Amino acid sequence: MFTFAPVEVHAHCDLPCGVYDPAQARIEAQSVKAIIEKVADNDDPDFKVRATIIKEQRSQLVKEHLWVLWTDYFKPPHFEKFPQLHTLVNEATKLAGASGTKGEWDVAKADELLAKIDEIAAIFAETKKG
Repeated sequence: MFTFAPVEVHAHCDLPCGVYDPAQARIEAQSVKAIIEKVADNDDPDFKVRATIIKEQRSQLVKEHLWVLWTDYFKPPHFEKFPQLHTLVNEATKLAGASGTKGEWDVAKADELLAKIDEIAAIFAETKKG
């Protein structure tokens, strides 16, 4: 029989996963931008269909990663300290949506999305400091 000494832990939820990080959204957004750039140089219709499917899936993942941060990680004190956070996440998820990278082939939209994710990441980093 094993006995374990009590250990004090601090978690943001009842099952600490430790995976909250806007880097996940950024990686997917970088993939979306790369797909948009690559399709511009390719006339193969089959390639374009495959690229569209992947771009839409990756854009959806951006939204999901941001939503998880917004709903599960960020807490009322974060929103009080960073009142622009609600708007920032809303704008970023819209940039990853149907009127953004999910539905369009616009590199500028992908760049805007990456910039919004970077703003969210800066706030996220501040929240990790204390």
